[in-house]
Amino acid sequence: MNEMTIDATVENIPAVTAFVNEKLEELNCPMKARMQIDIAIDELFGNISNYAYKPDVGPATVRVEVDNDPVAVIITFIDGGRQFDPLSADDPDTTLPASERRIGGLGLFLVRKTMDEITYEYREGKNILRIRKNI
Repeated sequence: MNEMTIDATVENIPAVTAFVNEKLEELNCPMKARMQIDIAIDELFGNISNYAYKPDVGPATVRVEVDNDPVAVIITFIDGGRQFDPLSADDPDTTLPASERRIGGLGLFLVRKTMDEITYEYREGKNILRIRKNI
């Protein structure tokens, strides 16, 4: 298991992505899965950065684990900001024209569609969001 704790700011998304990609390279992760994971990192860490601690900045921990049956990467995002379960948000109505859709929610929708498993829990004052991608 590898983990990093970093300030939850949008400016740190590239550092988080590089940290995760280093592990993905070791696993010879296919490019399609890697791109999907990168999008998920951008969306999820971005949400933590923009909403968890506002107007302040706080820490977020990103943990990368590998499961071998089947081979998968599990990325856990942990923050002590406002409690928020992203899995409780409704999916956007993608049948509506873009001009009629409400703003927001599309990024989480894409994460749900591209990851093999997503779990959320709030424990001991911490938001704990895990994504799993089989590779």
